[in-house]
Amino acid sequence: MIEPSSSSSARAERDLRIAELEARLARRRVGVRPVAAMLGIVVSLALLAMQRRELAYVFSPAAPLTLGVEGDYRFDALVSNRYAQVHGIPTARGAYEREGGATFVLVGLRESPFVVRRLALPGEDWVEGRPPPSPDSRPFALRGRLLAQEDAPRYRDALGLLKGMGELQPHEGRLWLLIEGERPGEDRGRVLVALALLAFAVLNAVLLVRGLTRRWSPGA
Repeated sequence: MIEPSSSSSARAERDLRIAELEARLARRRVGVRPVAAMLGIVVSLALLAMQRRELAYVFSPAAPLTLGVEGDYRFDALVSNRYAQVHGIPTARGAYEREGGATFVLVGLRESPFVVRRLALPGEDWVEGRPPPSPDSRPFALRGRLLAQEDAPRYRDALGLLKGMGELQPHEGRLWLLIEGERPGEDRGRVLVALALLAFAVLNAVLLVRGLTRRWSPGA
């Protein structure tokens, strides 16, 4: 009768242990560590929160708020981050800026808290380093995105400059900016980015649950 050698038994036990370790390592290589998954969720939700105002405007009503005309403005209709329309007489002075090779004019409407940002008209040619020309003095109507002064930090300096010229009448201590041409529902790229961030957050949430389940399951 031949007895199995102790070396054969030890080899079989070692092979079994190696197989168990390889299986455990394979399970750990699948997916993402819980800490990394949690970080992915936090980052994606933070980026979504930074875009909340822009996304709210994308899904806001397409029908414009009517703010009235010179001498009959409707201050009760003022709502920030909404599509609106207004008619008025421009102030004698304005502020100019360039963006993407185009020239834009920020000009107020007389006896109102409204400042509009529109493309420069013929005759409003501005050369940087030189005093800007006076804005076109003809009355005009304009539609665009309406923002309360505090919701337009990018234009804080320009609004402060126009306010200091004395031709505007702030309503309850603040001005309102109307940005020409920004219609709700047009910025589809921003919606796609938001959906991608949301999908990334959901994916990381799934990976987080799986990772925690594996970590606390028997034999993990």
